[in-house]
Amino acid sequence: MAESSEVVVAMDWGGTWARAAVVDRQGAVRWRSRQANPTGADRAALLAVGLEVLRQAVAWCGTWPIVGVGIGIAALVDGVTGTLEGSPHLRPLNGVSLKALWEPELGHPIWTGNDANLAALGEFHYGAGHAEPLARTPPKTLFYMTVSTGIGGGLVHQGEVYVGAHGLAVEPGHMVIDWRPDAPKCDCGSAGCLEALASGSAVARRARQRRAEPYWRNSSLAGLPEDAITSEAVFEAAGRGDALAIEIVDEVVQALAAGLAGVLHLVDPDLLVLGGGVTQGLVALDRLPAIQALMRQRAMSNGHRRCPLVPARLGDAAGLVGAARLVWQQTPQL
Repeated sequence: MAESSEVVVAMDWGGTWARAAVVDRQGAVRWRSRQANPTGADRAALLAVGLEVLRQAVAWCGTWPIVGVGIGIAALVDGVTGTLEGSPHLRPLNGVSLKALWEPELGHPIWTGNDANLAALGEFHYGAGHAEPLARTPPKTLFYMTVSTGIGGGLVHQGEVYVGAHGLAVEPGHMVIDWRPDAPKCDCGSAGCLEALASGSAVARRARQRRAEPYWRNSSLAGLPEDAITSEAVFEAAGRGDALAIEIVDEVVQALAAGLAGVLHLVDPDLLVLGGGVTQGLVALDRLPAIQALMRQRAMSNGHRRCPLVPARLGDAAGLVGAARLVWQQTPQL
């Protein structure tokens, strides 16, 4: 990259990691780093971690001109003020405007958005939206769902993220798909949400809850301490043929198919993209075709059934690349 090349400093801040990168106009990640959020951190400790990783990125840029800073964060973000309106996984930051707080510190303009919205933007412009065979006919409307610790989503139509009236739209993890009185509780305060049934946290919780069942005694998970029963451990066990783990994965498949069928009817996308750590586990088990088949069974028309379901292409760089794209869209090339 030439010394005069412009770059964006991008950040993807989730419940576990604060990631930062330097991204060029073509969406290439030139440098990246991450720091873990301290366990049980208060607002000051979280902000210190986030600012530090951004300062590292700014310092790495050296003489390359920084156009701006794009931040994707696991929170509802007010589209006008950039204030974090609600985050189940970064609760101490609720009410903070990172733009107002950090622009004086960093000396560069800041744009902030929901992490899943920006991952959708990255996938549309640089990832699944331009992968073969779509490269010749890119999608008009892409819906992205990340299935990880929680479940988030983003909608991109004709290259622009849809955020709703107040910047708070597209939260598929909080569609209620289980209305029974004993439906699992969700971190958002409701119950029966897709996130409470199919996220990584839900997978681990479900496995731990089922210790008393007969399956458990014969499960390869039985010898693990409770804190080692993670969604990753469940997917690995399912890959070995563990009956309990397979049953839990089957429940995730059913829940995601129901949720995605609802997305088809509400949004009418021409491409559905699944990302996140749980999706990686499902891909390893070759379960995306089952999700797509069940989703299509629930679809109300052939037009809805034609929408393909594909895995994300950018991995954990999607949010970083999308955050950078947000900045580039505000600063068109001269």
